[in-house]
Amino acid sequence: MNKKRLVIFTGAGISAESGIKTFRDAGGLWEEHKVEDVATADGWHRNPELVLKFYNDRRRQLIKAKPNKAHFLITKLEEKYNVRIITQNVDDLHERAGSSRVLHLHGELMKVRSTVNENFIYNVSEINNNGTDINIGDRCELGSQLRPHIVFFGEAVPNMMHAIKLTTTADIFCVIGTSLAVYPAASLLNYIETHTKIYLIDPNPPENISNYIKVIPEKATDGVTKLVELL
Repeated sequence: MNKKRLVIFTGAGISAESGIKTFRDAGGLWEEHKVEDVATADGWHRNPELVLKFYNDRRRQLIKAKPNKAHFLITKLEEKYNVRIITQNVDDLHERAGSSRVLHLHGELMKVRSTVNENFIYNVSEINNNGTDINIGDRCELGSQLRPHIVFFGEAVPNMMHAIKLTTTADIFCVIGTSLAVYPAASLLNYIETHTKIYLIDPNPPENISNYIKVIPEKATDGVTKLVELL
């Protein structure tokens, strides 16, 4: 018998319980940096050294972090469901917990890419032995400076069409730990089929949420525990 397709859309809230900070935690600041200085194309062009240092620091933080209970419960759901994860997060915690099908909308922190051809993508460990740092002078095989494999604010989201296609195939769609305020990712809800069951796990769900969405007002670890019981 074919397994039901469970599509899980995750945001910063699921990684927060692993100690991963987000810019929303500090009013638009990341480690005392303005978002426009470290997470935009303009910031990259103005001061690539600062941007590289910022993401080098984020990688060091990520390496020390560990997947939490919510990540592992999602992996276990693969036993009964055809699970596909769409994530706004750039960390690799889903993969480290064992999830086999993860689509990253906003890039991947542990990867870097060419500044002249976005298809030339490398694991950071291929470039630097310490597995975290990329510096000015580190170049791709085309000879261009490497940059974080991150979708900066204002850039196109290359995997968006793939995410939409996955969303349309869902028998069950679950949103975990996202404010649904970042577009175009938040628009995925517009592509859910009418027969699809929808769950939202967030301690502070948006106001005026549609009554056809089952809201679980909990942090990710508790909320996913309840989701497993409901499913």
